[in-house]
Amino acid sequence: MVDVLGGRHLVTPGGAWVEAEAALQNKVVALYFAAVGCAPSRDFTPLLCDFYADLVEQARRPAPLAVVFVSTDSSAQDMQDFMRLLPGSWLALPFHDPYRHELRTRYHITATPKLVILKPSGEVITHQGRKQIREQGRACFQTWVEAADVFQNFSG
Repeated sequence: MVDVLGGRHLVTPGGAWVEAEAALQNKVVALYFAAVGCAPSRDFTPLLCDFYADLVEQARRPAPLAVVFVSTDSSAQDMQDFMRLLPGSWLALPFHDPYRHELRTRYHITATPKLVILKPSGEVITHQGRKQIREQGRACFQTWVEAADVFQNFSG
């Protein structure tokens, strides 16, 4: 994750600050581009939250998955409102960090929601995370783990 978020600080929905490198080390990283004012974002977010809960929060052996919310909201208040809907262990780029815009350009985000799945190195596994979750459910995570070459005894 050094290439993409190295040296950055991320924020939790509760407002705590964490170092990106430490929080994302040896994990598949899902960059979630979304906004509270976007109906498709509001529709997909509960599905993504359930997917995450099944794999990480409620699993006997938590999967090596981290979700980083990259707000496309038009105000910091809108971003905070959206973050209230997210699991407490998700992370986000701060609203006032201009890197949010660089990531949108880097990953060709033209519409939301968009879920870009990355290897720990920052290399893209898929730009189709949202579609894969909708079509394959939890099964898509095994493919991501294998592509990411993350050591894990994950059995889907």
